[in-house]
Parts: sequence; C-alpha cells; structure tokens
Amino acid sequence: MRRRFPAGPDVTVAELLDGLAAEPVGGPLRVGDERVVDFLVAFARKLLAPATARRFPELASLGFFLRRGEIAKVLAAPERSGVLRFPRGTVFHVPPANVDTIFVYSWALSALAGNRNVVRISPRSAGAASAVVDALNEALATADPVVAQTQVMVTYDRDDSVTAALSAACDLRVIWGGDRAVTEVRKHPLPPHARDVTFPDRASFAVLSLDGWAASSVEQRRDAVVGFYNDSYWFDQAACASPRALFWVGDVERAEPARAEFLALLAEVLAAKGHVVEPAMAVQKRVSAYGVAADGHATAIAFEGNAVTTLELTAAADVPREWLGAGTFPMATLASLAEFVPMVQRKDQTLSAFGFSQDELEGLAHSLAGRGIDRIVPFGSALTFSQLWDGYDLLSEFTRLVTVNAK
Repeated sequence: MRRRFPAGPDVTVAELLDGLAAEPVGGPLRVGDERVVDFLVAFARKLLAPATARRFPELASLGFFLRRGEIAKVLAAPERSGVLRFPRGTVFHVPPANVDTIFVYSWALSALAGNRNVVRISPRSAGAASAVVDALNEALATADPVVAQTQVMVTYDRDDSVTAALSAACDLRVIWGGDRAVTEVRKHPLPPHARDVTFPDRASFAVLSLDGWAASSVEQRRDAVVGFYNDSYWFDQAACASPRALFWVGDVERAEPARAEFLALLAEVLAAKGHVVEPAMAVQKRVSAYGVAADGHATAIAFEGNAVTTLELTAAADVPREWLGAGTFPMATLASLAEFVPMVQRKDQTLSAFGFSQDELEGLAHSLAGRGIDRIVPFGSALTFSQLWDGYDLLSEFTRLVTVNAK
C-alpha cells in the first residue's frame, strides 16, 4: 500500500495495523482531543490560503468547516449526567473517487471523536484530493506525534485481501460511493461488535418558488443562481447532494418567463466563472439527454452551448435520478409542493430550495415523514457538509456511550 499520510514508504496491511495498535505517545485520544483540534485548525489554514482556495474552491468550504470556531460548535453537544462519551476505536473509511474531498469530512469528524482512522484514497482520485494530502502532510510538521500515530491514509489498487484485513480489524466501517461499492465492501465481514455507516446511491433536486422568485430583487435572483451554480457545477454535478433536476413551483403562467431569466443569469455566471466544458462532457450530456427523450421521459431538449442542457419532463414523476453529465437539468412545473411528495423515494437526499418560507419547507418535511429527503437547504448550501448528513448524526455514530450510576 502507498502511504499518503503520513507520507512515507509503502506499508503492508500488517505493518499498518501494528502501528495503529501501539499505545500513543502522550496517552490515547479522547473525544474533542486538543491535539487533534490543533492539527485540524492548522490544516484548515493551509486550505484557506488564497492560492489553494482559488485553484480548488471546494477546499475553502472544507477549510471553513475545520476552523476552530466551527469545530467548537460540532463538539458542543450537551452533556448528560452519568453518560460519558468515548471513541469507538478503529474506523476504516472507504470514500468515493468521484468527489475528491468528501473523505476529509468524515475522517475529520471521526478524528475529533478520538478514533484511530484508516482511510483508503482511491487511485483514481486526483486534483483536490492531492492538494488535501499535501496540506495534511505540511500541517503534520507542527502537530503532536499522536496524530501521525493514529491517523493513516493509504492508496491501494482493488485488493480484497487488504480490504478484508482492514474490515476485520475495525470497530466501525464507513462506506461511500454508491450501491455497488457498498455491496462489494460488505462482502468482507466485520467483527461481531462492529457495524457499517453507509452512503449508497443518492439523488438530489432543486425547487424554486415562482412566487418567491417574483417577490425577490434582481440581486437576490442573481445570488440564487450563483448558489445553484456552486451546487451543480462543483464536482461536475456528480456529488450526491448536487441537484439533478429543477422543479418550478406555482402558477404555470409565471414559469416560462422565470425560467428564461434564470437560464440567462446562469449563462452570465458561467461566463464570469470562465467555466470550460471538456469535449467528452459535452458528448456525454448529449447522449444522456437524447437517451432520456428516447425513453419517453422528455418532450423537449435545449442546449445552451455546451455548458447548460435542459429537458422538459413528460411528467414530473419521470425525473431521472442517474447522473446525466455536468450542467444537465431536467425540469418540470408543479402547482404546489404537495405534488412533490409522492415523487420522493428513500434514496433521495438533498432538496435545495429558493423562495419558500421556513413553515412551507417544514410542512413539506412533515408530509414526507421520513420517506426520503434528509436535508432541505437554500440554494448554494447543497454541498455544505455538516455532522448531520444522510440522516446520520456522524459525531454520535463515531462515538460510544458509557453510563455510570452509583446509586
């Protein structure tokens, strides 16, 4: 295995596990251990450096998430008398290759919980993932030695024997990357006391209130479109939380002019960002769009250059959940949010919303009653990670409770 963090010579799985099993210098980690907090804060500063943030804007969000004040919020769970929180033990993370930085969020929360961690970084990861690893190794120079002893990131080709050994040694396994990845990794048994936290295939959508759009200012509309751009075009719309369809909610007569204005503003944002579409992606979008139409799910297709493709859905319930290519947006108009409810499936994760009140969105959540949609967020926040993700409270998942009662 290639040792990515801490950087060093290749290592066998036996050597890696022996190193993790050694008693850490300065004592074992605790939940909210300051040695880990200090390291993560130093790491965040490197991500927020202007050169890095300009090259990889998504790393600025990660850096913000790991600032000391934000970490304090994550760790600020109220204490209960006689209930003590401890690390779960050794956590094995299997993140996806298509979203380069997602592994850092779950790893960081697990490290804050005081766990020993092993992260497999896919050989296909590049770009932002490499920048993250470089920043981690740079931050290690001033870190307490316990960080290098307890936190390991490696890259190895698909090797069932390695995955099986790491699975057999862990107390918790975190699997990202879709249904197939979850099923493949689950073939390797865990110890009887251990369990999985899984992040399988998910789909996400955006809803825009036509009344809310009409009532908003030009500046608010532009801000909404910038947020939609960030939600959709970071990670090439492949992130589980990126909207894969846009629903307009309200009076159908308002929909056409609102759509035209929205798409015109999106074109302006794409131009301002200097967004470049690779030829392979342009082809992918056309093939996918024509495929949806050929299957009878779309009545019209429009290509706004190579950057934006829109499809008019035959019916809102015909929304495709698979990835169609960056900047591909099936659309439909709904009379009300109530029409959205029967469309939702358990695999649906994030709903980005603009122009709705808190009461309207809470009402929608009550109507869904947990059947799907784990997050409802404003435009621009779909990819903003938090410890509450996919219906999990991750800090709770990464810790175990011990109750003490002397009476």
